Amino acid sequence: MSRIDELIAEHCPQGVEFESLGEVCVIKTGPNINKTVIAERPGPYPVINSGRDPLGYVDHFNTENDPIGIASRGSVGLVTWTPGRFFRGNLNYSCTVKDPERLGVRFLYHYILHADAEIQALATHQGIPALNASALKTLQVPIPPREIQAEIVRILDTFTELTTELTTELTTRKRQYSYYRSQLLSFEQGEAEWRTLGDIGDVKMCKRILKNETQPEGDVPFYKIGTFGKMADAYISGDIFDDYKRRYSFPRKGDVLLSAAGTIGRAVVYDGEPAYFQDSNIVWLDNDESIVSNRYLWHFYKVAKWAVSEGGTIDRLYNENIKKTKIIVPYPNDPKKSLEEQNRVVAILDKFDALTNSLTQGLPREIELRQKQYEYYRDMLLSFPKPDEVEA
Repeated sequence: MSRIDELIAEHCPQGVEFESLGEVCVIKTGPNINKTVIAERPGPYPVINSGRDPLGYVDHFNTENDPIGIASRGSVGLVTWTPGRFFRGNLNYSCTVKDPERLGVRFLYHYILHADAEIQALATHQGIPALNASALKTLQVPIPPREIQAEIVRILDTFTELTTELTTELTTRKRQYSYYRSQLLSFEQGEAEWRTLGDIGDVKMCKRILKNETQPEGDVPFYKIGTFGKMADAYISGDIFDDYKRRYSFPRKGDVLLSAAGTIGRAVVYDGEPAYFQDSNIVWLDNDESIVSNRYLWHFYKVAKWAVSEGGTIDRLYNENIKKTKIIVPYPNDPKKSLEEQNRVVAILDKFDALTNSLTQGLPREIELRQKQYEYYRDMLLSFPKPDEVEA
């Protein structure tokens, strides 16, 4: 019998009492805040709203030592833990425990993470997902004895501390990668020159796919800006793919695909497998590899200064602005030496990239495994029987 089982058998053999979140917590949001206010009043306090990361930092705070937050819009149900002082926005619910002697704040945090499926069921998902306070207050929360809460928190925090340490290490590695990338993509005067991307190639895109040509399942994945670099959620037939690939522009294996809308500048190297890409939103440079190699181009895209057109429904990077973007080319008058230098730079940056960004090796893989381990134990430890279930 585990320590938790022993405690449950000792303190609550008839099961654990549950109460609604509205009974044990005060739930409210902060005031409205936007990027204009953040820009006008910069400071040290993070702005916590509907995202996982701070919306920005301001010179004032409205919350102190009330760390649990739940996003009410967009990434609905996203749970955050923000200690100390910060500014809580209008799209973030606070869950302030009424009686910390009875319900531990850290225990509640772990439980709310565990209850994601129940929270999603309370939200509405038509249009922009939304979670109303009245619905959130009905979430049922277990109130085991404090000895049990403390032991569960001790176990789960051990896993989160390991994940935090690895995440901190990953952040450090990413900074190192960014630093060395900037250093390696800088050259002494006379060793390199700036050229426009239009000088080394032309911007290409796939032929437009109409909505009635896509299907939820099929032969060839169709990537849009929302699924670019992720899993496709639409497909086209093999016949359409073969026809369009034969008659219109299509990337070659190794070409660097670029997001030109939404998340500007996201770059993916095309692996040559059958796939189709949304016209104008996902483009590529049909570049002369005797001037700039594809892999060098891929690393450069991560630091490129894109001329993004704002003000529309979504940000957009137009083809002409891509062509005007400048890239630094080493030893431009000596093609052989230029490619050798590019390959040297790429070899170093690829090692950093593998360590920081690979899903199958390095720190991200270790963080993913630790997170799954945490979720396994969290769901096991926080699945309490209710009194009526024990009696049954």
